[in-house]
Amino acid sequence: MVSAMRNPSPGHDTTTGATHGRTGRPRSAAADTAILAATRDALVDLGWSKLTMSDVSARAGVAKTTLYRRWAGKNELVVDAVAELFDALELPDRGSLEADIEYVVLQFADLLRRPEARTALMAVVAESTRDEALRDRIRSAIVDRQKRLVVLGRERAQARGELPYEEDEVLTGRTTDLIFDVIAGTVVHRALVSSEPVDECWVATFTALLMHGLLGPPQA
Repeated sequence: MVSAMRNPSPGHDTTTGATHGRTGRPRSAAADTAILAATRDALVDLGWSKLTMSDVSARAGVAKTTLYRRWAGKNELVVDAVAELFDALELPDRGSLEADIEYVVLQFADLLRRPEARTALMAVVAESTRDEALRDRIRSAIVDRQKRLVVLGRERAQARGELPYEEDEVLTGRTTDLIFDVIAGTVVHRALVSSEPVDECWVATFTALLMHGLLGPPQA
């Protein structure tokens, strides 16, 4: 993994560097932004089952053929609309691992409070329970891309001397996956399933548990 992973645009193959789709005029970034925003708005208003590509094209002010040149169907479009929100998450250096964790968790919670983020995320997760291809796209477009934050946070903590370096790349990957699952899973469950607040007090308690485990910080 690398710490500064550039977020690919919809339709970009991060393995080969190729861009899928038809050749022709370059894609318009403004059109992409409008389409993805229209998709999230339509999800809030209509829900997954009633959302159609026609609804999105009308809201975005583009031809339906424009959508299909970029996305094969609704599943791909909605996942990319969700991924765009999560790509805005960032991890500035707050000076310590604990402060970094608290910052990103609060930022994540703020994102989940937005109606379009809550609705879109819950919709794609629910639909993915019966669609393996959709699960794979969620994993590649959202989950794997957001693990960049864990990688960056660990590298900074190692540089500060807060965490030891790991020589085993396989173990490093597994640790990264576990940290991501613990943080993302806990915050999503707290905010969207339990509907409990993710405030500064809760985040401080959660971060302390993550840092020190059930035994708590070492006694002086």
